[in-house]
Amino acid sequence: MKKHIPNAITCLNLFTGCLALYFAFKGELVYSAYLIGIAAIFDFLDGMVARVLNAYSEIGKQLDSLADMVSFGVVPGTIMFSLLSRSGESIPGIPADILPFFGFLITIFSALRLAKFNIDTRQTTSFIGLPTPACSLFVGSLPLILAGGSLLSFEFILNPYLLVALTIILSYLLVAELPLFALKFKSLRWKDNEVRFIFLGMSVILLALVKFAAIPLIIVLYILLSIVKKTSHS
Repeated sequence: MKKHIPNAITCLNLFTGCLALYFAFKGELVYSAYLIGIAAIFDFLDGMVARVLNAYSEIGKQLDSLADMVSFGVVPGTIMFSLLSRSGESIPGIPADILPFFGFLITIFSALRLAKFNIDTRQTTSFIGLPTPACSLFVGSLPLILAGGSLLSFEFILNPYLLVALTIILSYLLVAELPLFALKFKSLRWKDNEVRFIFLGMSVILLALVKFAAIPLIIVLYILLSIVKKTSHS
């Protein structure tokens, strides 16, 4: 019975992703963004529960990737599509009705990232390339920042050049040969988890100071700390 518990949590991730996609299609991006956060919690819990119960299975691994493809692949691509549609501007050489489809590059590269992860034996205790939940949280934070009502954020975030640049950068990071640490604690000793404790502490401070605008900063911090960790151990 216990072997089915992680898979049930993964199915909750998938269901939440389906709900996020529903709201994204309706243009209610704030609800979609909140649901991405809930899906990310389920995605974290299914792996943690599998470790605690020692309930690993091949079907669980494949199911997790399929659920992630919806919640953290299709959903952020759809959100980026919607944001590009709302930008109201075009980029020279790219017709305005074609521009929004650039958002689905995130979906395509998320699929490539998940496929690579499933066959890459180097990613058992850490990651190579930006995890799809991190990418999805980054994209999902954009409508939440917009909902804050700041004119500056509206003009900045809905700039088509910025959105296309973010799409290309995030797509690249998903498949880049970039070692990143995982939030998996084998113990609570500072020596073994120094970078993880620093990351969590700074993330809490950023969230307290700038709320949803902290999410992109936290993703950038995650990448920078991973690079520092890799450099210090080289």
